[in-house]
Amino acid sequence: MTLIKDNYYALIDIGSNTVRLVIYLPNEAGRFKEVENVKAVARLRNHLTEDDYLSEEGEIILIETLKEFEDVLKIYPLKHFTVVATATVRQAKNKQTLIDRVKTSLGWDMQILSEEEEAFYGYLAVVNATSITEGITVDMGGGSTEVTYFKDRQLIHAHSFPFGTLSLNQLYDNTLSEAENLITVKKYVKEAFETLDWLENRSVPIIAIGGSARNVAQIDQIDKDYPMAGLHQYPLLLKDLNRIKDHLLSLSNTKRMKVEGLSKDRADIILPALMTFITLYNFIHADRFVLSQKGLRDGINYELLFHKQEQPYSPNVLEDSFQELISDFDLDVKQAFQVQHLTRQLFNALTENKVRGMMKEDWTLLRRASYVFNMGDYIDNESSAQHTFYLLSNRTIDGLSHREKLELALVASYKNKTVFKQFIRPYKSWLTKSERKKILLLGALLKFTYCLDGTKRHVISDLSVKVKKKKLKLVLYYSKNAAPEIYQAEKQKKHLEKALKRTIDLTFIQNVSNKE
Repeated sequence: MTLIKDNYYALIDIGSNTVRLVIYLPNEAGRFKEVENVKAVARLRNHLTEDDYLSEEGEIILIETLKEFEDVLKIYPLKHFTVVATATVRQAKNKQTLIDRVKTSLGWDMQILSEEEEAFYGYLAVVNATSITEGITVDMGGGSTEVTYFKDRQLIHAHSFPFGTLSLNQLYDNTLSEAENLITVKKYVKEAFETLDWLENRSVPIIAIGGSARNVAQIDQIDKDYPMAGLHQYPLLLKDLNRIKDHLLSLSNTKRMKVEGLSKDRADIILPALMTFITLYNFIHADRFVLSQKGLRDGINYELLFHKQEQPYSPNVLEDSFQELISDFDLDVKQAFQVQHLTRQLFNALTENKVRGMMKEDWTLLRRASYVFNMGDYIDNESSAQHTFYLLSNRTIDGLSHREKLELALVASYKNKTVFKQFIRPYKSWLTKSERKKILLLGALLKFTYCLDGTKRHVISDLSVKVKKKKLKLVLYYSKNAAPEIYQAEKQKKHLEKALKRTIDLTFIQNVSNKE
């Protein structure tokens, strides 16, 4: 992948709990790639006085934190630089003083996001980074919580509540147990949710943004010994959220700080966040709770990317992701189209004859896998299958769920049945026996058609198929110099024969028009 040097974009996000600097570079696929991410735990919310002024101590922490980031920024030639502040600075009565102080001390223009803007950017991140077309987003920070409802990827409703993890923590009564204090939190946030008539009983996914949600997902993955890396689009159910809450509630704060997956700086505020998520889950009758690694900062970047378009989001998130894969791993699109062409002809014959349960819907997976088949060659030809499987199953692919990534990785990395079984072993519970057999067949089919264009010269132009009970007769039409493809086809057909439980007869016919 080619990154456009001397073209860095920087964004500082001043939140109620943390302040973060992120540096990005645009790539050839037209997306931003993160190259630096620096976080400071400032907890500005704790320095907001009872009459809603950020204290002098809070101002000093803010300026000193930003000055530390200034040193990092000096390394990068910037094309675009943004400083945004959210709930705590927005709620502070001395916010103009804070704007002036940042300008005087650093020469930076600090933009305070409105409640509407903060909610909008969270929504924008989700619809540009997932394939979910209808849902409720929740972005819980230290001082505010934004919720939106979108349908057909269009923003329908948005609201910002003036409470977050730090402010909910301040509701605690020190004479009560934490379990009793969580009952207070539950009552407080439920009453807040009830003020929105568009929120209740939506029966859609919750897509959660922010550090607290990320920590919850990390804890769940570790608890379950989850075999796949990556948090984006990781799903949890209500029982998972309740299990984590009950476990953390049973621990002292000191022991909680040692829980794997939970950041030490969130140990004292994670339970109010969890109770908020659980209450929202019950209130809307959600069907699942999904983490989005993309949030406010990404939403701001997406607005930059799509500001000239009628709609502020990509027409097809998944196509953008594949374009990024093609760019990152220097994949041959012309070869992919040729393989698709041959695969489709063989696939159609198998589905028309209902061979081994093949269905028209399986084409979607085959088509996707044809773009990235054996992309591990980019790293090492000898261990291409291993690299392909690891990269596709563990890389974030916007628009694909974790299960869909696994299916893609298994088909695109297919080498033989033995290696397939090795790859699928940690994920056996994810797929039924019949699903595993289907994916193995799709992998064997794609491996065979891929070898028909092994030299990338498109010498095998078409094929025709006759399906019999115990046999498959393939006629392959080729132009001159097809010897390497003919050799590979005869060699590789055994994998497809085993998957189909049929012998395959190959006949090669040279196109008369291509004879010398």
